[in-house]
Amino acid sequence: MAHDDARVRELAASYTAAWCSHDPARVAAHFVPGGTIAINGGEPVEANEVARSFIEAFPDIEVLLDDVVLNDQTVEYHWTFTGTNTGPGGTGNAVRISGLEEWTLDDDGLVVESRGSYDQDEYDRQLAHGAPDT
Repeated sequence: MAHDDARVRELAASYTAAWCSHDPARVAAHFVPGGTIAINGGEPVEANEVARSFIEAFPDIEVLLDDVVLNDQTVEYHWTFTGTNTGPGGTGNAVRISGLEEWTLDDDGLVVESRGSYDQDEYDRQLAHGAPDT
């Protein structure tokens, strides 16, 4: 399915703003009902739950839109997120990690499923020791 470039870029910008709003429902609104995110090959989880868990762990989460790549069947949403792990049981350390989500969209332009990936080892290192100075 060919994607409408402007429409997909608008979706990506809106999705980024939704994460920065700290409102899991706004993030989930970019997905079909029951739409899922699977992280680093893990089991798919409903988007609202994934957003809630990250926002809870990183109450100051900020997401930056790095790039959008349109492929024949999917869209790659490249991002960087920053935040301080001050949620329940948090380490208090800052994290800055980049990754991507590979989206499958429905005909209405909503995300059916997202397959996300980032460097898990680096994320774990930053949780334990903090993000490197930039």
